[in-house]
This record gives sequence, C-alpha cells and structure tokens, in this order.
Amino acid sequence: MTQPAHKLFGFDTVFDDAGAVTYQAPTRKRLFTPDEVEQIRAAAFAEGERSAVAQAEGQAADALADIARAARSAMTALAAVAHEHRVGTAELALAAARRIADAALSRFPDAPVTAALETLAREVEAQPRLTVRVAAGLEGRVQAALDQTAEAIGFQGQITARADAALPLAAFILDWGDGRAAFDPLAAAERVAAALDAALAAEGLHAEPLIPASEADHG
Repeated sequence: MTQPAHKLFGFDTVFDDAGAVTYQAPTRKRLFTPDEVEQIRAAAFAEGERSAVAQAEGQAADALADIARAARSAMTALAAVAHEHRVGTAELALAAARRIADAALSRFPDAPVTAALETLAREVEAQPRLTVRVAAGLEGRVQAALDQTAEAIGFQGQITARADAALPLAAFILDWGDGRAAFDPLAAAERVAAALDAALAAEGLHAEPLIPASEADHG
C-alpha cells in the first residue's frame, strides 16, 4: 500500500514567546505588471552591458600589456643594433683616420718632430744642444727641417739629428739635458684604438639614440 507523501513543515514564519512575528520568509512574486517587466529587463540589460564592458576592458588591458612587452623587447633589440652600428662606424672612421695619418706622415715624416720643437720652444730655449733620433734615412731631411724651425723660434743652440734603425717612419726621440720627448705613430694609433674600445664598452647599450627623439617624432 502506497504511503501518502508528507510535506515537510517549512518555518516561513517565526514567533516569539509573546506571539509576535520575529521572522517571516519573503513571498516570491509570481505576477508582474508590464512596467515591472520593463524595469527588470532594463536592469538585466544594464548588468549584462556592464559585464561586457568589464570583459572588454580586461581584454584591452591584456592587449596593452602584450604591446608593452613587445615594445620593450623591440627597444632592447634596437639598442643592440644601434650599438653594433655605432661600433662599426667608429671602427670604419678609425681605419680611415689611420690611412690618412699614414699618408700624411709618409709625405711629411719631419712634421711631428718640428711640431714638437715649436711646442717645447720655451722649455728648451736655454739648452745648448738638442739631440734628435729619427728613422734611418730621414736624418738629413729632419736636420734641415729642425734648423729652419729653430731659426723661426729663435733657438740658438745646436740641433743634431741621428738615425735610429729601431724607429718607424715619422717617430722621433728628442733629448735635451733636462728632459726628453718622444713620438711613435704606431703606439699612438694603438692608444687611440684602446681608448675608443674602452669608450664604446663603457657606453654599451646606454648611449644616446642615433636619431634624436624630436626628429623621430617628426619623421
């Protein structure tokens, strides 16, 4: 025999000891007017719109973050390319300068020592004798150039140019009683190259941009 189903008692209303209602479950409205239906529809639409906007803003924020990461990566790569270009340009300029200097010194091998004598005029003016060692085969040309320079600056002492087979073209060692001056074009070129390498290494990837920002903005 089938037992009848029993409905569980629901505590929809709670009374206190005096019989006053302390809690009453809200009744669910089942019938709505057209105006209420329109209000509910409008509220649901607004909630959905807010949800769509929030989702779109989140997607936009993610896209901007991706763009920022890509831009940082691109700037790092660009800085590396710019640094390589700067190094290559500096090396090319240094190589060209060496070729020009070599050509000039080959044509005027006496120029460095005469320039040194002019620079040291005040320091050697009281010296009775100057000795200059130069590359072999240039002592005659250097002697004539120094005699002419000495006359121009008023040096009254004696200048003697001597050959030194160990010295390269245009190098010299100028010796006077209280001091000496020397020049070696090969060593000078090495010092310039070392200084350039050190400057480029210190500069690294943090150098000024190859194109100023103002020009890039108007490009």
